[in-house]
Amino acid sequence: MPMNRVRDFCQRFGLQAPILMAPMAGACPPELAISVANAGGLGACGALMMDPDEIGRWAAVFRAGSNGGFQMNLWIPDPPPRRDATHEAQVRDFLGQWGPTVPPEAGDVTPQDFAMQCNAILDVAPPVVSSIMGVYPPEVVARMRQRGIAWFATVSTVAEARAAEAAGADVIVAQGAEAGGHRGAFDAAEAERRAVGLFSLLPAVVDAVRLPVVATGGIADARGFAAALLLGASAVQIGTGFLRCPEAGVHPAWAEALSHTAPEDTMLTRAFSGRTGRSVATAYVKAAADGPDPAPYPVQRALTTPMRTAAQKAGDLSRLQAWAGQSAALARAEPAGDVVRHLWQEARAMLQGAA
Repeated sequence: MPMNRVRDFCQRFGLQAPILMAPMAGACPPELAISVANAGGLGACGALMMDPDEIGRWAAVFRAGSNGGFQMNLWIPDPPPRRDATHEAQVRDFLGQWGPTVPPEAGDVTPQDFAMQCNAILDVAPPVVSSIMGVYPPEVVARMRQRGIAWFATVSTVAEARAAEAAGADVIVAQGAEAGGHRGAFDAAEAERRAVGLFSLLPAVVDAVRLPVVATGGIADARGFAAALLLGASAVQIGTGFLRCPEAGVHPAWAEALSHTAPEDTMLTRAFSGRTGRSVATAYVKAAADGPDPAPYPVQRALTTPMRTAAQKAGDLSRLQAWAGQSAALARAEPAGDVVRHLWQEARAMLQGAA
């Protein structure tokens, strides 16, 4: 029964509500995580772009404001990108139509050192470490075990769920194609072709693994929450549904756009980072669909930095990086703690009524 699964999951991870904040890199200030955790959910930090010192500082701020739980998340690195100077010049020319001129060296970006990030997170020792875009190396998983840290593995297909279970994950986070921002596809080239909706993916994953499953992607109200639990989830993870909360601190133009973004007003795009993500279908995103193919991740992210920075300063939604799930318009403009409490109260009432 759904409530039995929820009770077991919450007891295991010290939660009062089966709601996880999604670890949204660039949109996960500790204040938002603190509010979610203090309301009984699980806070989160998307540490993709953080160096070891930043990881430690984020955790210190969180722990100063909450005794609750939190997850820290990393992307599993892709192989080094293949560079093509001629193609990158075409991308730079296209981006120059939307923002400042992009210099030739803009794509020469060095990602954060993954091993050092892992070490920093293990030193912080959060209750939960989560992954996206693949599985952690066996030596990292072994060190998690030694420290009593649970591993939540994000997957986007049944095959990925089985692979994560075999690699030693403790919980599977099933992410549907409705999700805003980047999705957890292990193979970047397959991310768009294998865009499986949550309510098809979730029961298939529940049937395929023996681990608890968390549902994420397009859940922003009690109806989706309750439906996910009925389909076998033990908890839900919410990303876009928290972005209109004041603690999220996202650009006002982005937050306002979410309030009236219909499901069909979002698009899958590689135009910001080179990795597939779901965005508000802005003028830039639409134009990029007919422009030169984006450079690979993280080169494309570096090439779009001048445009994104200019858009942020100008409050120009047309070229702002405005990630959004398909249920964006259901997000509530109220404190995150209230969102957690209201969603769980309403979903619980629906489940009790269904029983």
